[in-house]
Amino acid sequence: MDLYPFTKKQDKKVYAALIGEEKRQAIGLELIPSENYASRAVREANYSILTNKYSEGYPGKRYYGGQEFTDAVETLAIERAKKLFKAKYANVQTLGGANANLAMYFALLEPGDTVLGMDLSHGGHLTHGHPVTYLTKIFRFVRYKMKNPDTGEIDYDEMRQVALKEKPKILLAGFSAYPRELDYKRMVSIAREVGAIAVMDAAHIAGLIAGKAIKNPFDYGFDIVTSTTHKTLRGPRGGLILVRESEELAKKINKSVFPGLQGGPHMHAVAAKAVAFGEALSPKFRTYAKQILKNAKAMEKVFKAHGIRLLTGGTSNHLLLADVYGSLGITGKDAEHTLDLIGITLNKNSIADDVRGPMDPSGIRFGTPAITTRGLKEKECAKVAEWMVDALKHKDNKKELVKIKKEVEKLCKKFPIPNRFI
Repeated sequence: MDLYPFTKKQDKKVYAALIGEEKRQAIGLELIPSENYASRAVREANYSILTNKYSEGYPGKRYYGGQEFTDAVETLAIERAKKLFKAKYANVQTLGGANANLAMYFALLEPGDTVLGMDLSHGGHLTHGHPVTYLTKIFRFVRYKMKNPDTGEIDYDEMRQVALKEKPKILLAGFSAYPRELDYKRMVSIAREVGAIAVMDAAHIAGLIAGKAIKNPFDYGFDIVTSTTHKTLRGPRGGLILVRESEELAKKINKSVFPGLQGGPHMHAVAAKAVAFGEALSPKFRTYAKQILKNAKAMEKVFKAHGIRLLTGGTSNHLLLADVYGSLGITGKDAEHTLDLIGITLNKNSIADDVRGPMDPSGIRFGTPAITTRGLKEKECAKVAEWMVDALKHKDNKKELVKIKKEVEKLCKKFPIPNRFI
């Protein structure tokens, strides 16, 4: 079967890139924690004829005609998302996680209002108030950190003191490089004490929450959860905003998304979200989510056995953050490049109180969502971790790297990407 036959005929350069990426993913292991493999059903919906349709507005309240089927798929996505996360309201139109956070901020804040979120250097995200973002020109961000990077313990006493002093409008949980769970109950208590809205950015762990492998912030009183729909949820690239019970907050969110920040939603992506949410409601997905955690612990064990420092002492979720510079004398950039050579993809990452800059940091960040989708379990993940350590310790030995690469490719053939088009 020829892959992308119409693209091949019309645009050979784009076709070559598509085929190249298909092959790259097939013979290598994706360990970037924010990447995953969407099912064929999700991908079919994502490239469907719905890409042709403009659907400004919401189901039953569109600005254009011909919305019978767009209303159907968006309603399905909303209802499934609400059921997955035990929320009363859901907006499925946001184009990504950053867009979801942007819409949330503009729905809840006035210019100059304060947000208390996790410091980027201690695991937070750019959209949580890093100075390089335009958000900091409009809103005021203050930050909390870990008390001890070797255990991952958040300094909740300091968080409370900062909240009492700064009176944030939003107390923001969530992260992009924090391998532990947060104390949701404590955070909600602090938010209530200072009159803040409790918001969780669950972009990385939404699939683990949906699969009941870890705690649901709504069970502890969080008001809003924002998320991506890819990553651990295995959906299309997109965003999601959930509101636990407040109709007032839900109306503000919807108005902020449209017409506040976006025009017509990408209905092909909304349909793919509906498919992904349907998959996540299955018992099979719960098994998958729990296996992600088991696989991460298997990799943790190997890195610890080799004396490589793991930030927060290990992991309680899908990702790990290793200090390769402090442990092996290799920068995160060099480690990323070395592992690319053996067919293992991850990303360089700053660690807490990093002595190096963000473009060539001390750490690497990796996780297990994608390789778990391929069917790897603890035994195979431990082997992958051994290969990683071996490659990093012998980064200048080309023969050793070639040998490991062949082993990686052999494993990939044994565990092919499920539901591929070829």
